[in-house]
Amino acid sequence: MNVPVSQANRQLSTLAFDPELTPGARNAVNVCLRIQSSEKVTVITDAATKEIAASLIRELENVGSPYRTWVLEDLAPRPLVNLPQEIIDDLETSQVSIFAVQVQANELRTRMQMTDVVNRRKIRHAHMVNINRQIMLEGMRADFSKVDRISTKVVDMVRRAKQIRAKTAAGTDLTADLNPNYRWLKTSGIISPDKWGNLPGGEVFTTPGEVNGTFVIDGVVGDYLCAKFGDLKQNPLTIRVKDNRLSDAHSANKQLEDDFWRYTHTDENSDRVGEFAIGTNVELKDVIGQILQDEKYPGVHIAFGNPYGEHTGAQWFSSTHIDVVGRGFDIWVDSEQIMRAGQFLLEA
Repeated sequence: MNVPVSQANRQLSTLAFDPELTPGARNAVNVCLRIQSSEKVTVITDAATKEIAASLIRELENVGSPYRTWVLEDLAPRPLVNLPQEIIDDLETSQVSIFAVQVQANELRTRMQMTDVVNRRKIRHAHMVNINRQIMLEGMRADFSKVDRISTKVVDMVRRAKQIRAKTAAGTDLTADLNPNYRWLKTSGIISPDKWGNLPGGEVFTTPGEVNGTFVIDGVVGDYLCAKFGDLKQNPLTIRVKDNRLSDAHSANKQLEDDFWRYTHTDENSDRVGEFAIGTNVELKDVIGQILQDEKYPGVHIAFGNPYGEHTGAQWFSSTHIDVVGRGFDIWVDSEQIMRAGQFLLEA
């Protein structure tokens, strides 16, 4: 396939990058996406992430895949209002796509526009939101075959379960009653056409039937609030969920409390639990203050807002989606304990 050589292609193909990025980039291209020389790839990046994009492009060139690169700031002002049409049109002719971008406030809608095309065309898509050097050197160097094995064991258990309970020493005590009509998804880092995946990978998730209890968020909160507030270990946000809706949130950091409350009241379903997930990337050692990697850290995380109904089967929608992550979980699937103090009791 002959793909026109864009200015961004030429620029990033020759951009020098830290060779320490190479193992993670190679893992993304060869292991997670398994890109073949016959497949066209769309690479979407931004000015802040060019070096990482250059490392990914080098691996695409080693495979021999045709690709087209897009730098968001070359196409439209940030934060984006809509995904540029040039990118949408390019995605229509690709079998694989990579999104390596630092998110800005209120851009979630544009990412949904992108994943609408990805879902419809069943593109193998690597979602690398807020990817940085640390994640490339840590999470992206994981043994994703091992992560996939533990993810498979976990998803096989939860698909048969009626209830999951999660507790932490910090005070989390959360119960999720599961809806058998909603599907569980496995995104272990091995990406298929059936479901695009975040990289680094390592989680299983569903839309819950109903969640109730307390969640002490001493890890991170998601979307653009993650970059603003980082690791919450010293100043956690404590939330309460009743009948699957956020009912209370408080923190010593009042800005965090206010921003989170405002985000989760954007639309009528922004305060509704749309995702219940178990992180399965056993190669990760701790939360680092980056949601892309931290939601894969072994434990429970939930998200308020959009339930990814096209995958889970949920019949409702929200324009927002924000994950919350804690530390040191004990987890029971029905009556069987599968995690103690953040360590799986299952063999990978």
